Amino acid sequence: MTTWIILGIVVLLVLIVIGLYNSLVTGRNRVDNAWSQIDVQLKRRHDLIPNLIETCKGYMKYEQSVLENVTKARQQAVSISGGSVQDRAQVENVLSGALRQLFAVAENYPDLKANQNMLALQEELTATENRIAFARQHYNDSVMSYNTQTQQFPGVLLAGMFGFQPKVFFELKDPTEREPVKVQF
Repeated sequence: MTTWIILGIVVLLVLIVIGLYNSLVTGRNRVDNAWSQIDVQLKRRHDLIPNLIETCKGYMKYEQSVLENVTKARQQAVSISGGSVQDRAQVENVLSGALRQLFAVAENYPDLKANQNMLALQEELTATENRIAFARQHYNDSVMSYNTQTQQFPGVLLAGMFGFQPKVFFELKDPTEREPVKVQF
């Protein structure tokens, strides 16, 4: 009888360990999937930018440095595709700033603002930026859930034994991006 009780406890503990391990794997996979969704949206943004630059070139002859900054920031973002979350976040934040600068300068060109290609590209980029923001939020939610699971008992024991490392949040490094957008008419 005692043997059956001990065997039952051992089986129960093994089932708990298997369940926790599978839960950690699921959490890690959710984080990886969430990062892939960010990647998809960033690729979409990177693909739209050359069209935007071409549309603006004819109108913005005197604003060449702005166009060059966007092109340079895009190239850096494309070239770092395999980097860490922190590196990717930093480069993508630079690209976001360059795009904001481009749209601010574009406001000074009435013909460009009325151009249908420019309006369509702006709309596409705005929609893409919204998708990126949502994907970042989903990624950070997944990271929070996974990190909580790896830091709480008994998950912390299994995480250490099986090498589950904490994941890094996708954060803004530039404090100006935390400031509200100023709209002037």
